[in-house]
Amino acid sequence: MDIANNTQAELRQPAQAKTVLDRYDPSYDPLVAATPGRGQQYAPTYWVATAGTPPEDDGPVTADMDVDVVIIGSGFTGLSCAVFLAKEHGIKATVLEANQVSWGCTSRNGGQAQNASGRLSRSQWIQRWGLDTARRMHEEVREGFDTFRGLIRDGNIDCNPQDGGHLYIAHRDKAMRKLEAEAKVLREQFNYHTELLDKATLSRNYVNEAEAVGAMHEPDGIGVHPLKLAQGYHRMARELGATIHPSSPVLGWETRNGVHYLQTPGGVVRARAVGVATGGYTSQGLHQSLRSKIMPILSNSLVTRPMTDSEIAQCNFITNEVITDTRTLRYYYRKLPDNRLQIGSRSSITGADAHNPKHLQVLIDGMHRKFPALKGIKIDYSWWGWVDVSHDMMPRIAQPDEREQIFYALGYGGNGVMFSAHAGRRMAQRIAGIREGFELPIYNSPLPGHLFAPFRRLGQRMLYHWYHLRDEHL
Repeated sequence: MDIANNTQAELRQPAQAKTVLDRYDPSYDPLVAATPGRGQQYAPTYWVATAGTPPEDDGPVTADMDVDVVIIGSGFTGLSCAVFLAKEHGIKATVLEANQVSWGCTSRNGGQAQNASGRLSRSQWIQRWGLDTARRMHEEVREGFDTFRGLIRDGNIDCNPQDGGHLYIAHRDKAMRKLEAEAKVLREQFNYHTELLDKATLSRNYVNEAEAVGAMHEPDGIGVHPLKLAQGYHRMARELGATIHPSSPVLGWETRNGVHYLQTPGGVVRARAVGVATGGYTSQGLHQSLRSKIMPILSNSLVTRPMTDSEIAQCNFITNEVITDTRTLRYYYRKLPDNRLQIGSRSSITGADAHNPKHLQVLIDGMHRKFPALKGIKIDYSWWGWVDVSHDMMPRIAQPDEREQIFYALGYGGNGVMFSAHAGRRMAQRIAGIREGFELPIYNSPLPGHLFAPFRRLGQRMLYHWYHLRDEHL
């Protein structure tokens, strides 16, 4: 197996990345490191190599500043929040980013925009909250898709969209029965019509995925180039008056008399309100309200060389839609516009072990099982990134303490490409002082803690073994 050298990928990064202060640290771990670093290069992803020259930013903070609103984090959520603060509320935010703009999961994900948020199914929503709340949650997520599409349209963002829907592929007969039950719930309780596909129909009309026993096709799903999308948000935010400061990590945070004092290497930024949008890269020491509230999970991803016409034909890779399978430790994959295959799944437990080649091999083996015709195909890009998973598997866009002007939008659990746009809009509304319209559980409660949070890594190891046993053998 020919793995492209990451150093070569780094050389293909935009010219602006040459001015950074620090090299990319592939072992970064948010449960260990005090901050995500300062001015690090991007991870050597396919998205970075193909996004082109990034938009201009406002440079690092170089002196003390008094501003109205600070957004910490310049990924999808932070940038969309800055857009909506300016566009809908006349507030020009100051965005602080520890490294390069959109350096975290925004430039490392699979680019799958799905009709989801968090990791729970609609059936699980009903079990947790009841049917009425679940239906309102469903409508909120559908509205989120409209918000997402609207940003791309209004910003004229060329993010290589691949529209058409989402394929949820059953990797076992038992999983197919669960999809059939979920499709029934979606149709009867949410008036959301999906299509069940048997193996023959899936293989003939979409893709010949060797593990599949069938699939559920849902109408909402878009594949995007995530870094091009983020760069579009970036341009929109600055055109509307927001400022974006890379290489400006928050090293200290005090609140005195309602004013937030954010210490950066270049100076103190004083603000009346702060929105946190740091995703899986949220450091434990950033703020007390966030300690042990996120379980950061590593996800591996790779992109192959372009598939040949023969390889595409052998896989019958007709569809360009986004695809996931039914494993708990799911695989997500799709054919990119240049005919490469992108595929991702779980990775290491810790950052220190992330570079271990066995984790990449798990991903390669999964690709071979699904697409035997691609055995031996050259891997041009491979990387990993942290995903923000909340302890109850659902996001929060919340103000944890009504006495403080602190807000956050976190916990997407790997389903943030689409919903982060709406989460940014909702967080902007809260920062602007709107109090109505936040009755749903993801808005009216803070991120939950967990009694065994200090032992989360031990629990994660045990869960991964159990998930593998359940997904593959039981």
